[in-house]
Amino acid sequence: KITQLIEQGNPGGQVWNVRVGRKHHAPYGVFEGMTIFDAGAKIGQAAIGYIPTDQEWRFVNIYEDTATSMRAIVEGIDKTGFTKEEPWRMTGSSLPEHETYFFYLQRICNHCTYPGCLAACPRKAIYKRPEDGIVLIDQNRCRGYKKCVEQCPFKKPMYRGTTRVSEKCIACYPRVEGKDPLTGGEPMETRCMAACVGKIRLQGLVKVGDDGLWAEDRWNPLYYAIRVEQVALPLYPQWGTEPNGYYIPPRQAPRGYIRQMFGPGVDNAIEKYLVPSRELLAVLQLWRASQQILFRYDVIPGPKVFETQIHGRKFEMYNDTVLGFNKSGKEAVRVQVEEPIYIRPAERVTWL
Repeated sequence: KITQLIEQGNPGGQVWNVRVGRKHHAPYGVFEGMTIFDAGAKIGQAAIGYIPTDQEWRFVNIYEDTATSMRAIVEGIDKTGFTKEEPWRMTGSSLPEHETYFFYLQRICNHCTYPGCLAACPRKAIYKRPEDGIVLIDQNRCRGYKKCVEQCPFKKPMYRGTTRVSEKCIACYPRVEGKDPLTGGEPMETRCMAACVGKIRLQGLVKVGDDGLWAEDRWNPLYYAIRVEQVALPLYPQWGTEPNGYYIPPRQAPRGYIRQMFGPGVDNAIEKYLVPSRELLAVLQLWRASQQILFRYDVIPGPKVFETQIHGRKFEMYNDTVLGFNKSGKEAVRVQVEEPIYIRPAERVTWL
């Protein structure tokens, strides 16, 4: 909806100029359209936005996790195959089918560099911590005007009717501060990161220069993935909030759709992820390898264990060992590219 609202105020002008770019500040090109702040200024608001309807709050994945089409909507066919007019009659084979690969997008608060929620709050109850960039709501100042709900394009602040104030993700800041006893004072990843069984998440902190931009930190695993290899991209960068949650875009989803979501760097990111370099493959092993926040990595070369062709390109896999170091410079994790094989002892055999 946000993209549609901006497009209405700037029809045909929401374009990327990929010929103009700066290595660090605009690595994917320059967006020449309107951001949520530009569009908001035209209507006298800090940022353009909307309050989600009750239906949207109840069904957050509406039309995303069920097979739907225009025919189904027009004819009133729900996902069970029954019509609204004749709920006793089963339509059976007329139920529409998925035509593309289904991909679930994990969405959390992006703790943006330029948060729409912060700009919108008339009470100045929202602030961004300078030490780690975490965006928080001071609930003593909040009066529940819901401007943060309206003008956050990602819809992460939520109004609680029982307390009449807004709430949002706090990025588990006590863990990031190193107050969890499990890590002995070392910064620790948030719960959503640490609990991910799919091993698809990695959290870290990057250095920021006096100009407010990322300082070069070549051996930080996140800096390497985002700035060096550029395999991880921000979500909806054209909105202008500079989100700090980055995604490796899916290979199977419609390419035009994910370009809209992640910008013009999609094709390059997918090509690099499809046939990763030796170093990138090693660094990717650090995803979910430790609960401690990793500030530096190192790779110990290992033997070549596999070779093949992927889309006509040569791919070689080496069983390198990758080390991750915490804030104190101590080794927090050590993993290999080739996963070890564990043989269950005879007394532990499970019979089928």
